[in-house]
Amino acid sequence: MTSAVPSDDSTSTTQADITAEIEEIEAAYQRSGVEETQPRRDYPPYRSTALRHPTKDLHHADPETIERWAPCFGTRDVDPLEADLTIQSTGEPIGERTVVIGRVVDGEGRPVRHQLVEIWQANAGGRYIHKRDQHPAPLDPNFTGVGRCLTDSDGVYRFQTIKPGPYPWRNHHNAWRPAHIHFSLFGTDFTQRMVTQMYFPGDPLFALDPIYQSVTDAKARERLVATYDHGLTSHEWALGYRWDIVLTGSSRTYMEPEDDASDRGDA
Repeated sequence: MTSAVPSDDSTSTTQADITAEIEEIEAAYQRSGVEETQPRRDYPPYRSTALRHPTKDLHHADPETIERWAPCFGTRDVDPLEADLTIQSTGEPIGERTVVIGRVVDGEGRPVRHQLVEIWQANAGGRYIHKRDQHPAPLDPNFTGVGRCLTDSDGVYRFQTIKPGPYPWRNHHNAWRPAHIHFSLFGTDFTQRMVTQMYFPGDPLFALDPIYQSVTDAKARERLVATYDHGLTSHEWALGYRWDIVLTGSSRTYMEPEDDASDRGDA
């Protein structure tokens, strides 16, 4: 989660107002006939982007200097048990057990091997273990909501977790985020990092969520949604979802602006 402050009119702006803004931007995008290759960092319906997106020229940094001080990750640094978020305490977490599996590939379909994948998420009640998250939903003492793993020789990652719940946030009146899992991936250097969100299919909040809709291209948004896979589902144990991540090329997985607990109405 990252810091953000919503606009002062968040309580007076209705979902209908936000939806109208989303539809107007979508219509303008369709009229333009230009395919956007990057998500929008300045997206007015998502109020916090007014303070988050860069407004000045970027400064070049010396990558060698950064990498000299940056940590490295290998098989000795990441325990395989860290990929199972359901066994991190003495008891069972509450919620729907979920397995998420996918491949990390480049634009040519080649596997990205032995790379660090991290996830973080809310619990089944839509609550993060974070001091700024004061959403009146219960904390789960048996669920931290964080995990990590390394992709294998075929670029495959696997997590077992609990399906997160939707939760309110402070962008506008009666604003709710769809269920999602945050993903972070590191490339061949520590300066190469991708942060995005994975969603679950069929969520009724998609059309109402300005963070999801800030990816204006419909096909790109669809690439952020996992696919239910009955072949990955375990008998009497967990539902399975598949979500592949493409790092480059025309079918790449889009990075996405993040939400956080400071956007909650009670934060």
